[in-house]
Amino acid sequence: MHPAPINAVIFDFHGTLVGGGDSDRWIESAFRHLGEEPAQVEGLRAHLDRIWQHAHTIDPGSERDLSADRHRDVFARTVALCPGVRPELIAALHAVIPDQWTVFADTPPVLRELKARGTKIAVLSNIGLDIRGFLDRAGIGDLFDAVVLSFEVGLVKPDPAIFAHTLKLLGVPAAETLMVGDSPRDDIGGVSLGIRTLILPGTEGPVHGLGVVTAV
Repeated sequence: MHPAPINAVIFDFHGTLVGGGDSDRWIESAFRHLGEEPAQVEGLRAHLDRIWQHAHTIDPGSERDLSADRHRDVFARTVALCPGVRPELIAALHAVIPDQWTVFADTPPVLRELKARGTKIAVLSNIGLDIRGFLDRAGIGDLFDAVVLSFEVGLVKPDPAIFAHTLKLLGVPAAETLMVGDSPRDDIGGVSLGIRTLILPGTEGPVHGLGVVTAV
């Protein structure tokens, strides 16, 4: 017996299609947002490099991704763990988060190849921000058949219900769908539904290794 063909691919967003950028640039962008000259804040760069790991200790159930207000609150409390960061800078760091995302170099060609094959494509993200504007500015927004954001649907990965919701939007059975992500905790929630799942390890540099998706 042969497995069903893959007719849809669901991608995680952060860490899969885009990288988080550089913390120094993030800090500089926040100071510009405040209209101030960039300044050194001891320990902040290293703290921001692991911001979402730190956030998980405060918010292990990812409730920050259920609403924009919760996302802002958990982010503020997480950054405040770094001594000496004033509230105005914390707010600015949150405001410029989308400016730090960088599309991996292999993201656009892989998405376009899948689109050319007639494969349905979705992005499924645990996030408290609307990413559609970013996707459009990056020139890839029109390649997605569905954009599913946790704060809009009131569900977070790995809850199988958010994967089932995404399948419904795509109109493709679980057995014909591939999930691609970077988190062995969050992105495996569709396995119980029969979604084949590919976890890509973190990479350094502009290429993430997404070419393996078209090979699959």
